[in-house]
Amino acid sequence: MFDPDIAYQALTSRDSRFDGLFFVGVTSTGIYCRPICPVKAPMQKNCLFFSSAEAAEKAHFRPCLRCRPELAPGFAPVDSHHRIADRLIRRIEEGLLEEQETLAEIASEFGLSERQLRRVVQQELGVSPIELRQTRRMLLAKQLLTETSLPITEIAYASGFNSLRRFNDVFQARYRMTPSRLRKQASPAPGTPLQESAELRLSYRPPYDWEAILDFLQQRVMKEVEWVSEGVYHRTVALGGCQGWVRVSHYPEKQALKVQFTTSLTPVLPALLRRLRDLFDLDAQPQRIADQLAQDPLLAPSLAKYPGLRVPGAFDGFELGVRAILGQQVTVKAATTLSSRVAQRFGAPMMTPWPELSRLSPSAETLAAATQDDIASLGIVSARSLAIIALAQSCASGALRFNGAVNPDVVQQQLLALKGVGPWTASYIAMRALRWPDAFPKEDIAIRNNLGGVSAKEAEQLSQVWRPWRSYAVLHIWRSGAIDRAEKHDS
Repeated sequence: MFDPDIAYQALTSRDSRFDGLFFVGVTSTGIYCRPICPVKAPMQKNCLFFSSAEAAEKAHFRPCLRCRPELAPGFAPVDSHHRIADRLIRRIEEGLLEEQETLAEIASEFGLSERQLRRVVQQELGVSPIELRQTRRMLLAKQLLTETSLPITEIAYASGFNSLRRFNDVFQARYRMTPSRLRKQASPAPGTPLQESAELRLSYRPPYDWEAILDFLQQRVMKEVEWVSEGVYHRTVALGGCQGWVRVSHYPEKQALKVQFTTSLTPVLPALLRRLRDLFDLDAQPQRIADQLAQDPLLAPSLAKYPGLRVPGAFDGFELGVRAILGQQVTVKAATTLSSRVAQRFGAPMMTPWPELSRLSPSAETLAAATQDDIASLGIVSARSLAIIALAQSCASGALRFNGAVNPDVVQQQLLALKGVGPWTASYIAMRALRWPDAFPKEDIAIRNNLGGVSAKEAEQLSQVWRPWRSYAVLHIWRSGAIDRAEKHDS
């Protein structure tokens, strides 16, 4: 399938753009690697090239322990520098890398010295951490200037600048024009009234199955906190001391989602947009995922029927954790009923333009202070009431975090250490709140039934061919319903 000479050149260049496109088996060692593996390149006569890790395994090669080809690109140890840079960007977008938190404190969270962190960011992104933060701020400011009518002063502060003068100076130096000049070139006609809300676009890689992700969220809405109507997702937001609402709709002509948000959320806009990108899985690479999963005849029909199927994330990790606990061994409908009761009992009231949207999601601090009887009175069994309190206390104390610099393996172990949280719950949280692409809740009864009534162990074995994108396979299994495995084998 590959021209050996071209593939070998890609291998020796270690160009990350080839990562995931092919794998190399080394006949002299019996090991297969990703093209970005840091070990010394083998001789060309000893190389065989494969389109997938499964093909290499079938040819009796074993995975390299350095580049970990069985893991999703970006999550193997060899990718640690890229992963750290990505996590640092998320910290910036969450608004946590500010003057009150020094770079040395951030570095220690990654287990690095400040000097090592600077070197990693420089190596991966070609800029210093300060330049990285500046660039992220400027890109957001430019988008706000061109897509909204927010006052320039508000844009300056929303982008992370502490003064309008500093914002103007940096903007002039970077783009060789003032913010007001750019605004005149891109904004609506003079006299357009300022609104209490503004709009931005969030792009994605097509195809994108908007109907599927909206249907998934609609079946699981926490009433009064979330609402889906006429193809639009709404929710209330409490973030960084700010409160408001968001309204998200599909904009297929621009291959984007249109986000309407209250201007009260402008000070936390970077964190808000990051959470929405995670919720709607906008950073996925659907073609790469489909190419891998389509190799299994079991999933091929679903991939053809539902192209662009995404894994719905979580706007708030703690909220999703509560929902996962409530979903243990009950139907989706029953779990949704219970989560809505929790919101009605513990969520603070809030005014919005819609009566269906009238309450904020309960905070970890609020539920951490609740008693077992408080929660059990909503029809929630004692074991789950205690698990919710334990989760809330861990999140409120900062011991457990879902956003920012988190390691999926570490968080899953922390979750499993909580009484009342089992493997299914931890895997489900990893899949949605931690954005782990290879999570697989093998205990899920719907998955096992749709795979032909198999056991959890058998489901785990069947899932190996879907790695490292098992989270996406799960969505296809849930979406497609029962699968006649015998018919698939006959075809």
